[in-house]
Amino acid sequence: MDASGTPLVLLAAGGTGGHLFPAEALADALHKRGITTDLATDHRASHFKFPAREVHVVPSATVRGRDPLSLMRTATLLALGTAKAWSLLRRIRPDVVVGFGGYPTVPPLLAASLHGVPTVLHEQNGVMGRANKFLAPRVTAIATGFRVLKNLNAQWQSKVTFTGNPVRPQVIAAAETSYTASKPKQNLLVFGGSQGARVMAEIVPSAIERLSADLRKRLSIVQQARAEDADAVRSAYAKFGVEVEIAPFFPDLPARMAASQLVISRSGASTVAELSAIGRPSVLVPLPHALDQDQFVNAGVLEESGGAIRIEQRDFTPERLATEITALLSDPARLARMAGAAKGAGTTTAADRLADLVLKVARN
Repeated sequence: MDASGTPLVLLAAGGTGGHLFPAEALADALHKRGITTDLATDHRASHFKFPAREVHVVPSATVRGRDPLSLMRTATLLALGTAKAWSLLRRIRPDVVVGFGGYPTVPPLLAASLHGVPTVLHEQNGVMGRANKFLAPRVTAIATGFRVLKNLNAQWQSKVTFTGNPVRPQVIAAAETSYTASKPKQNLLVFGGSQGARVMAEIVPSAIERLSADLRKRLSIVQQARAEDADAVRSAYAKFGVEVEIAPFFPDLPARMAASQLVISRSGASTVAELSAIGRPSVLVPLPHALDQDQFVNAGVLEESGGAIRIEQRDFTPERLATEITALLSDPARLARMAGAAKGAGTTTAADRLADLVLKVARN
């Protein structure tokens, strides 16, 4: 508890939007119930305005190599992080610790389990990641973002509760906007996250160039592009006179999703959760070469619902994308069906369901 006697929940999340956004959504749901939250994260979250009483930076590392030196470095940083998390828990005395995946989650949850503090692990993806598999035997409860979770050991099944993936208040507000498939100007939203914007910069303008002149005239494009790629992307669109807005980051991305007729993006768990909560048709290009293939699985869930088309990056060519865009934007009825299917696969109440589970674990 905090100094006032109010229950305290320590959230543990890596310093990227994919981990911080669902943590932010849970923090908002808990604050509405009068619960205080702190955040334990890594140095990457320094630019993120997180709604917590305090933000604690805890050392961590991701396993990036299998050679002895890399493994020793990772183990050392995780040990240092666990020691710092141990001291942090003794100081702030949280009622429960909630982790949102990734290696920055390991030190706080490991220290909590050693301290005997109740713990909840939230797996946002459709396949359990390596860090979460390490933590799963040690936590009190496991919440899942998808109804089916791959790589789940049967002995952990009794801990599992499906909550869905919490989405930010901005997403819940955007979900109120109904979908309109056919408009004089059709809005195309393109983004890829920090690891995905370059392939979008390379492929999407070339695909748009291959569209018919009539279809290009009807397009209004919003595209995320890294700062070093922005001029080249802008120049490419200028050659064929397409209306476009380019930026490295859009703080109002949920509202831009809601205003779109079609979205082209990566398929991180937060992206899939937001697309399905708002209900927008999409072309999803999973990040390749991931050891857990989490984005491939996430995109498959939305594709199976009828709300998205999944294209592996090896098949993501200007020709293939131009064909898909032409077929979709020329068929408003199909777009509307996809939007409805996406929305049927999503939820805007996951944060409250996760908050219920967290408080139940804390009470027990």
